[in-house]
Amino acid sequence: MSDRHRSVFLEEANERLEELEASLLELEESPADGELIGRIFRALHTIKGSGAMFGFERVSKFTHEIETVFDLVRNNRMSASRELINLALQARDRIKTMLAASDEAGPELERANVPLIESLKKLIPADVRKEPPAGPLPSAVETKAGERREAIATYRIAFGAGRNIFKTGIDPIRLLDELRGLGECTVVALTEPVPFLEDLDPEDCYLSWNVLLTTNRGLNAIKDVFLFVEDCSKVKIDVADVIDPSQNVDFQPYTKRIGDILVERGDVSPEVVRQGLSAQKRFGEILVGMGAIGPDKVTAALAEQEHVRDVREKRHKEESVMTVRVPAEKLDRLVDLVGELVTVQARLSQAASTHGNGSTDFLAISEEVERLTAELRDITMSIRMMPIGTTFSRFKRLVRDLSGELGKQIELTTAGAETELDKTVIERLGDPLVHLIRNSIDHGIETPAVREAAGKPRQGSILLSAVHAGANVLIQITDDGGGIDSDAVRIKAIERGLIAADAHLSEQELFGLILTPGFTTATKVSSVSGRGVGMDVVKKTIESLRGTLDITSRKGTGTTITLKLPLTLAIIDGFLTRIGSEHFIFPLSVVEECVELSRDDRERSRGRHLAHVRGQIVPYLRLRERFAIGCEAPSIEQIVITRVNDRRVGFVVDLVIGGHQTVIKNLGRYYHGVKGISGATILGDGTVALILDVPRLVRSAEFEETNAR
Repeated sequence: MSDRHRSVFLEEANERLEELEASLLELEESPADGELIGRIFRALHTIKGSGAMFGFERVSKFTHEIETVFDLVRNNRMSASRELINLALQARDRIKTMLAASDEAGPELERANVPLIESLKKLIPADVRKEPPAGPLPSAVETKAGERREAIATYRIAFGAGRNIFKTGIDPIRLLDELRGLGECTVVALTEPVPFLEDLDPEDCYLSWNVLLTTNRGLNAIKDVFLFVEDCSKVKIDVADVIDPSQNVDFQPYTKRIGDILVERGDVSPEVVRQGLSAQKRFGEILVGMGAIGPDKVTAALAEQEHVRDVREKRHKEESVMTVRVPAEKLDRLVDLVGELVTVQARLSQAASTHGNGSTDFLAISEEVERLTAELRDITMSIRMMPIGTTFSRFKRLVRDLSGELGKQIELTTAGAETELDKTVIERLGDPLVHLIRNSIDHGIETPAVREAAGKPRQGSILLSAVHAGANVLIQITDDGGGIDSDAVRIKAIERGLIAADAHLSEQELFGLILTPGFTTATKVSSVSGRGVGMDVVKKTIESLRGTLDITSRKGTGTTITLKLPLTLAIIDGFLTRIGSEHFIFPLSVVEECVELSRDDRERSRGRHLAHVRGQIVPYLRLRERFAIGCEAPSIEQIVITRVNDRRVGFVVDLVIGGHQTVIKNLGRYYHGVKGISGATILGDGTVALILDVPRLVRSAEFEETNAR
């Protein structure tokens, strides 16, 4: 088995495990939901079947045990109790561990699974355990009347394997063997599509099979065989015969016409069937001729038949081309290439404006390339966007398990799961969210007794939400717990020497101290938290994503932590400025307006960096001084006014150039820690422009001003 095939299997198996976990957690809330039970069974069956095909025999064998139990649940022979769901969640974790483990660790993991399997078997009702295992073909069963009668159905299965089925590592013979295990089976291979040797591709599958299967296992058991090939193959299952339809078997009316059967078997051609049918009256015409029905009703019935058929065919075609699985590395490479294209397009636009010599054709071509590049950029960026709900779903398990461990009752609700973010942002967001939610559970939400004494419901709640806000996404974790004690934070900060005893800090500034490395107000260390490690890491991770973290809290009421993150990390809309010969780019999302700053204005402010903008005082930073740019400032400068944490702050530059599509480049490890600069980009003339980290510049200035007092 090639590494590529194993990689594809592992990727799909992990997706199934995520689906399995989410379905189990939903089932806990709705234990009688047949659709959820079916979803769980299909996930287990797919992991079992594809695991065996791709050489993960231990995974397949272990999953089979879990699947057997849920088969009983599916057939209403046992209930989906909380204990069963607990064990199934543990089994899901075991499967994940086995998939990630090396082959050498397999036997040890297999032995470790035995207690879990035994626990699952103990949940099976005693009367079910005593039943002999169902054979492939019991000759008779007993009816309610005490009469022993046959209860067997014969199914006609048309299995057209996809042309690429071998390339996915799936062996269709194994599927046929699995069908044989269900009952008496006759398999006919249809070899007519096999081309001549010179046209044959040995990696393609040209065969299809007609199977007649007689079994008492029901239609679902047959469909389960094809679960993991139904997307790439054609499978058609009809009931050919039911020996005793009064028994409890899956029965579907046998509606196939004799002409269709003959065509499928190749005995006659469709043309011959059509000629034969044209020689006789249509069924509707016969009914009309009998006077049993009017021609209008026949016409209406035909219209309904055609409509439903067209809708289904259209839906099938749409689904077949709806999604394409592409490796993430190829997407990353595509984004890199688009970034290079945006840079080259900027050079072309500049060349057209400076060296075009008034050529309207050159300018028109440049503008057309610019339009196409922008469209390509937007489409490429949208391909990388993923709904954040894929991350949200993993936290339900975290809240469930941790609240149970701490003896708390907590409900997690989510909102805005459809909000989309860049794939890279979502991938790196998981750990910070885990830490914040664990903090809410451990420090925020009180125990049921404490909540009851405070007049709150015994069950606490955590709301995890996401919403678009311009070029950013706001993610909030809100709990209705005890909130943060600002007095305790202040006392601890003074003890650690972070602030002076007489320092006057706003509540927002006090909460910001929680993000200091090693800071904690917890009086004891638990297995969950309390060592003061984590919030500073969360802050660093969020800042590395060019995001911000904000804390609001009210003692006794609860806490809300807001993460503000950019939609994408690859290309942004920038605002290009210049100081001397150096170029700087502001993220356009934080820019509000630009105003002039004359020499007279500077003199009137008497050294204070404050501007009067329509009756409002706006503090500003002189970037020339901050970056030690030595050339003389022009008589009239520009103030770029931004909004940071709901405050307006200006930045003085020499010249405002305007909007710029900014392809973000890393500064490299030697310049990674430069404060106030988040990256760089290449301009059309080949020079480098630095991208400003506006929130960090503001914080640095505030810190310096506080220390200077």
